[in-house]
Amino acid sequence: MDTKSNNSPSFLETHFVDIHEILPEEEDEEAEGEEEIASNVENAENRFHRLVKAREGKRARRNFSRQVSLETGFSVLSKESKTKDQRELLRRSGTSFGDYGSTRRFVEGRKADFNIFRTKSALSRQNSALPQRESGVDHIQKNQDAPGEGLQHDGESVNESVPAGRYFAALRGPELDQVKDSEDILLPKDEKWPFLLRFPIGCFGICLGLSSQAILWRALSSSPSTKFLHVTPFINFVLWLLAVGVLVAISVTYALKCALYFEAVKREYFHPVRVNFFFAPWVVCMFLAIGAPPRIAPETLHPAIWCVFMAPILFLDLKIYGQWLSGGKRRLCKVANPSSHLSVVGNFVGAILAAKVGWKEAGKFLWSIGFAHYLVVFVTLYQRLPTSEALPKELHPVYSMFIATPAAASLAWGAVYGEFDGLARTCYFIALFLYSSLVVRINFFRGFRFSVAWWSYTFPMTTVSIASIKYSEAAPSAVSKGLALTLSFMSSALVSILFVSTLLHAFVWRTLFPNDLAIAIKKRRLAKEKKPMKKSCDIKRWTKQSPLSLVSTTRKHNSGNKGSDGEN
Repeated sequence: MDTKSNNSPSFLETHFVDIHEILPEEEDEEAEGEEEIASNVENAENRFHRLVKAREGKRARRNFSRQVSLETGFSVLSKESKTKDQRELLRRSGTSFGDYGSTRRFVEGRKADFNIFRTKSALSRQNSALPQRESGVDHIQKNQDAPGEGLQHDGESVNESVPAGRYFAALRGPELDQVKDSEDILLPKDEKWPFLLRFPIGCFGICLGLSSQAILWRALSSSPSTKFLHVTPFINFVLWLLAVGVLVAISVTYALKCALYFEAVKREYFHPVRVNFFFAPWVVCMFLAIGAPPRIAPETLHPAIWCVFMAPILFLDLKIYGQWLSGGKRRLCKVANPSSHLSVVGNFVGAILAAKVGWKEAGKFLWSIGFAHYLVVFVTLYQRLPTSEALPKELHPVYSMFIATPAAASLAWGAVYGEFDGLARTCYFIALFLYSSLVVRINFFRGFRFSVAWWSYTFPMTTVSIASIKYSEAAPSAVSKGLALTLSFMSSALVSILFVSTLLHAFVWRTLFPNDLAIAIKKRRLAKEKKPMKKSCDIKRWTKQSPLSLVSTTRKHNSGNKGSDGEN
């Protein structure tokens, strides 16, 4: 007879073999023991069934059925009562089989789930107009898709701010607007998004280019150093009207985006590059006030114009400069990029407008703020601190923003103090040198996809051209006049090329507004594959190791540590 120990593991099983002769009496005793065991098991089962029936009799007369959907992974508890049908939604546990279905639901839900970036009030009005659904699964999906309740996609809240370093790690391209191949996003890449979601804040760069051109052609028509060209003021008038029309169209469109897709606007504000373009609308308004044709605006403007246009810039200065100063995740050495110059330029443009309305003391105040932060940004970008995020190679086109700030500083100093003196010329020469260093590296600007944000790069070139005209007035010579004309022609030619390209991409090729992938990145990187844990048999083999071998292994490990300490 073979007997087996049921409590021991499989590799510790012991077999006992009895080789003595079995007597008939022993066989009868074994048969009687088996019958007794079977009768005991049957009695235990009968007692168990009686207990279950007794408990069911005490319960209320309701039928419970737990239904688990393999597609969604949610459990629905259906209660059938005499009055009405009620359904309570149970949370799916992590150990249920529905985990696979929940992942499938989220992947399929991204096919057309653009409501995740909807404004809370707009989405609530939309949901109130729809008929109520009775399905429990639909109710779960509606609750989870509501932005006001902290939407979760793949365990991540869309409403939470994305760290600045995450944008550098997940994106690439001239404006950090292209997702890397190793990254995943919240919305589908192969499906066309709604127009407002594809409309970026960088579109105000078009207004920057056109409005600065209006100022340039006004300077060409009125400057004594360019009188020999006989430039008609009508060009300034046409460009000014065109800039105003484009500004109104873009402002209305982006206002609709703020009203309907405010969550997407918040994503753009947290973007380390696009946050600087929130200064652009107000800088454009001041450009239009400075470059207004003489037939429309007087020589001295009303101070209320300066107050209206400068108030938002001061508010953004306090917000962004405060983040730079206080440190944290958005300190300057962490988020600094060439587009940061755009947040500084607004102070110099405000100083020029302050001088135009007659408030020169306010202009001096703004100039000092702008120049202090320009030095900090310039040194940070030049120094490339180890703690800062590495600037990708694809961001080379934004290096043109380096020349905008010193050129605007020279113009602001001349407007506030009334003459293009030594400090104004110093800032102008810095801008001219940076301009030359970029021109000789023309390969930096090749091989990149066209984007509307490229318009913002025309404004630095135009600013240097205007500063060259002012310098030719202060130091008239053939060289200064030739330099002013050359830079003015180059900037105007670049604006004309970009204007034609924009029209072709918008109305002919219809590729001006691709899917804005930058706003749909996830807060966290995809989890890497974890290393497989050691098998239980390996651990058991290690525990079975002899004491002598354990002591030798420990000695080797300690000797290795001592050797490393000695080397250090």
